[in-house]
Amino acid sequence: VKCLWCSFLKILMLICQQAILSFHFGLQNFEDVRCKCICPPYKDNSGHIYNKNISQKDCDCLHVVDPMPVRGPDVEAYCLRCECKYEERSSVTIKVTIIIYLSILGLLLLYMVYLTLVEPILKRRLFGHSQLIQSDDDVGDHQPFANAHDVLARSRSRANVLNKVEYAQQRWKLQVQEQRKSVFDRHVVLS
Repeated sequence: VKCLWCSFLKILMLICQQAILSFHFGLQNFEDVRCKCICPPYKDNSGHIYNKNISQKDCDCLHVVDPMPVRGPDVEAYCLRCECKYEERSSVTIKVTIIIYLSILGLLLLYMVYLTLVEPILKRRLFGHSQLIQSDDDVGDHQPFANAHDVLARSRSRANVLNKVEYAQQRWKLQVQEQRKSVFDRHVVLS
């Protein structure tokens, strides 16, 4: 189990390292501003989309469309049909959002692996194959936390954090079970 966790953590660290490197080097590869001109078909020319990284004041057909598909007096008519928009984006924000999203996904994956693989093994090792929580018929009015004291003794002897967490979870389940029973008993009395 420990080898599985170690290898999984190594893979997760490699993924994070690659994400950070691509984040660092990606800042130089992408432009955050551009002028996008969408030109519909005109005479013999098919429609085309032109992109260019220029300032907002130069965002027009004459500065963006290169090479110009028409010549002479048709240039003005062609440019009037083109729709040019200046666009800004923050690639840093996009990358940070993706890293946060992938980190949360990784944590959820770790938790799923824990729930499916590790927790059943730990339960079998800690408690054997016996059940800690008894049915309503077995609990009755006598000591409701008798088994919880046994679990506490085992967790103290091993002094393991997982044992303490498991004990707290089992104790909470027993308390909830007792609260349900008392609520339903009171409901029957009040009816």
